[in-house]
Amino acid sequence: MTRIAVVDNHGQFTHLEHRTLRDLGVDVDIVDNTTPTDEIDADGLVLSGGPDMDRIGNCPAYLDLDVPIFGICLGMQILAAELDGTVGAGDYGGYADVDVEILDSEDPLIGSLAPETRVWASHADEVKQVPDGFARTATSDVCGVEAMSDPDHDRYGVQWHPEVAHTERGEEVFKNFLAVCE
Repeated sequence: MTRIAVVDNHGQFTHLEHRTLRDLGVDVDIVDNTTPTDEIDADGLVLSGGPDMDRIGNCPAYLDLDVPIFGICLGMQILAAELDGTVGAGDYGGYADVDVEILDSEDPLIGSLAPETRVWASHADEVKQVPDGFARTATSDVCGVEAMSDPDHDRYGVQWHPEVAHTERGEEVFKNFLAVCE
């Protein structure tokens, strides 16, 4: 059975990420983001959302683990910032329903959602430039980088929250990540 660790970055929806994966029949645990890397035993990591980059604990070290990584909201921003991309204040932010255009229908994480999907966003900051090796895989009118992927290293991120009920086909995104982890 696939084992996933949801890294708690003190986000408002971390428990929903855990529940979604549990309901998909996955062996899943929530781990605090201060957990030492040698105590992480998982086939994949979900870096949860959270309030800001000042409270990301050991997340930078987790990027060196040899497992697929899925960053959600702040989790995606951590991937970008730690791998030499750019994160900055968004022009919009806040809570909103957002129509997202999928740019790569072959992307392992979100390609199945093409050509577009409706999602729930909750963020003030966003990825401004993806790191080397990543491709921008989704965009919207309110956020230029709604998703990014580096399939060669099994690292993925979405700016929106696939774990909330307001996001259409959010469970599908988690299923796609689980397929990467198998």
